[in-house]
Amino acid sequence: MPLEWSGFSPELLLVLDRGGGRPLRAQLEDHLRCAIRTGRLAAGERLPSSRELARTLGLSRGLVQDCYAQLLAEGYLVTRGGSATRVAAGAAAPPAPTAGAAPAPRLLADFRHGVPDLTAFPMADWLWAVREAGRALPREALDYGDPRGAAALREVLAGYLRRVRAAAAEPDHLLVCSGYAQGLSLTLRALARTGVRTVAYEDPGSPGPVRAAAAVAGLRAVPVPVDEQGLVVDALAATDARAVVTTPAHQWPTGVALAPRRRLALIDWARARDAVVIEDDYDAEFRYDREPVGALQGLAADRVVAIGTVSKSLAPALRTGWVLCPPALTDRLCELKQIDDRGSPVLDQLALARLIESGRFDRHLRRMRALYASRRTALLAALAEHAPGLPVTGLAAGFHAVAWLPEGAHEGRVVAAARERSVGLYGMSANRASGAGDPPRLVLGFGDVTERAIAAGIAAVGDLLR
Repeated sequence: MPLEWSGFSPELLLVLDRGGGRPLRAQLEDHLRCAIRTGRLAAGERLPSSRELARTLGLSRGLVQDCYAQLLAEGYLVTRGGSATRVAAGAAAPPAPTAGAAPAPRLLADFRHGVPDLTAFPMADWLWAVREAGRALPREALDYGDPRGAAALREVLAGYLRRVRAAAAEPDHLLVCSGYAQGLSLTLRALARTGVRTVAYEDPGSPGPVRAAAAVAGLRAVPVPVDEQGLVVDALAATDARAVVTTPAHQWPTGVALAPRRRLALIDWARARDAVVIEDDYDAEFRYDREPVGALQGLAADRVVAIGTVSKSLAPALRTGWVLCPPALTDRLCELKQIDDRGSPVLDQLALARLIESGRFDRHLRRMRALYASRRTALLAALAEHAPGLPVTGLAAGFHAVAWLPEGAHEGRVVAAARERSVGLYGMSANRASGAGDPPRLVLGFGDVTERAIAAGIAAVGDLLR
């Protein structure tokens, strides 16, 4: 797409050889022809005015006008009275076809997990918050700031986490980061500097991201099983890990909450082992059939690193998260954040702070909680109709469910057959450390799929689930 300019002449980099003996006009014509033929200048793109290009290149305006006239005659350029000179349509060579996979066909329903309803992003509220933040932005806020993040957001976030998650949150020990991935990477690298050599993670869980972050930090990653009460702490104690990544409020992907006794046992393990618990506090905002579960960090602020984001509550594209650090790790995390990117974008931070303190963030969460509850009901109704008796778990919070396929079913074949019917299903195997497809399970996300699509999708694959 050509650039649009209003009232200003675009810049164009051209280099002329004044010592080679070749006429400058011929050089200029050749440079422009080459730029157009190779696609450096796209069809419809505006050229600098003859006056501006002459000034930039140190040429006479008449010479540039003669050059433009020649290229107009050859069909490379077009112009109209009162309009800028532009590259003619069809003058540039067509772009070479790029090798790659054909675009994926449109699905009747895509039950991908981990993605909120992207159409429900509160755009009007976000733009309001950005304007409000920009209106009050002090000049010094545009400079390099505290790598922990804007003080205003850390203050608001600390209050929010105390109020909603029962966290022991202090602004000085909050670090704003670019989503969960960076928060986890920073934490594991900081722990490696303290002598940690092994990190454990839940199985099933998120083996890919944890293994990748551990490899960057130079750590070994080991899986620890999960049962109906959450992470098996006795199995964790049998490893040499001094750090563990866990999802205690809503275990990913099984959906179970870490049982109270296990929560206390996990903290005891951390204190006895001189270890750190890394709490991925995802999906905590969306609960339906149970009492709220507070953050584990609130029970042991000196032993728990809590990582949260707005990827599920607002949108992944905002790339905004936070790390609630134990005091002993705060300085190391800040140092690594400074090395990584010198801090996250300030205007977005201030906009998020304004969104939260205005109450609009809470209002959005209430609306989304009702929306996801309605979709959960639609999913259960569709399964009851088209795959009666299929066990479904993990629905007390969040926006995904786990469907237990019949014994003997082949998870991969069910997923492939559903894709042939234009329905996206996803197996549990990707969340297991071994990648095994047995026992066969499906992780059904309903965050970014409408009720109508849920009903149609389950109807199309109901026989595969029975």
